[in-house]
Amino acid sequence: MKKKTIVMIVAGVIIVGVISGYTFLNKSMGNNVDIESVIPAQEQGTAAGSAAAGNNAGTAAAGEAITAEQLNGDWTIADASKVYWSVTTSQETVNFVDDAVEGKWAVNLDDATAMAGEGTVDMSVLDSGNAKRDEHVKAADFLDAAAHPQSSFVVKSFSELPAEWTEGTAVPVEMQGTLTVKGIEKDVTFQTQAAYSGGQLMLSGTTKVAFSDFGLTNPHNVVVETENELEVRLELVLSK
Repeated sequence: MKKKTIVMIVAGVIIVGVISGYTFLNKSMGNNVDIESVIPAQEQGTAAGSAAAGNNAGTAAAGEAITAEQLNGDWTIADASKVYWSVTTSQETVNFVDDAVEGKWAVNLDDATAMAGEGTVDMSVLDSGNAKRDEHVKAADFLDAAAHPQSSFVVKSFSELPAEWTEGTAVPVEMQGTLTVKGIEKDVTFQTQAAYSGGQLMLSGTTKVAFSDFGLTNPHNVVVETENELEVRLELVLSK
């Protein structure tokens, strides 16, 4: 076989391989999950948007003052809660959502040091809307969800909370604590908005961590670059 023919065959094999690799990569790309905040945009700093919730029996009307008795006490993370993990590449931001969230919180407006909060998520149900991508992320060479099925966040301290709250109005809260992923702990700070509406307490907070914080390798490749930091977002609904 002539040398020129061999070179052409080799080149053809390489081209086919590149096309196949790109096709596989392309199928594993694309964001299929939209982040849903438990605090609608119109409630950030305003009482608008909570009128419907205020019409429920036993709850305050929109803009009404909330008493310490309504807020203080023990709360449980409700089914509507979700945790999002967002990875940004050179092409897009891909969101993963986990709706298997459990935990409890203790609120005390009079003493921030008496407050507590903790939650866990089941990593086996992490979902990006792409089965192949999810399978890879949860595999032993990355999150290893089989060996480490839960991630958790435990609050160590809260910023001082305002003494006065109104129905549906969001207030800023800073939560410092420990995030544990794959059995590895990392101290983090969540910048959070909190709002009371319809008899429930909502928390929407974000923090950023690096893949290396939890012994993970940045999943970039020759086609797509991935930022070293990813965002963790808590969207929690608490009920008494």
